Amino acid sequence: MSQFYNLTDEYASIWNKYRPAILRCMVDCDTGPQQYQFYQHEFKALNPKEKGSYAFTLLIAAARPQKLAKESRLAHQLFSMISQSKRGSELLAAADYNFELSKNLLLTVSKAPN
Repeated sequence: MSQFYNLTDEYASIWNKYRPAILRCMVDCDTGPQQYQFYQHEFKALNPKEKGSYAFTLLIAAARPQKLAKESRLAHQLFSMISQSKRGSELLAAADYNFELSKNLLLTVSKAPN
């Protein structure tokens, strides 16, 4: 398993800022996929030299990341934020989740099929 990033890393402030919204999406996805739109300028302000897309797909099964690209710092940091949150770790222990961040910074959270 790859090394996970510390919450002091570059995008941690975004994940911490939006932690309540992300956890709410996790709770509410019992009724279907939930979405949350992030703002491009917030990501750019943290790392103006970042080139390319912020998009990623993160599957968390049995409270562990699966199929996670090593180069996706955003996904690593999102997993760190969720797993270090008391409520987030409770949710991860109860179900498997899929997180998809589109190139337009639309986060879709859904429960992964068993």
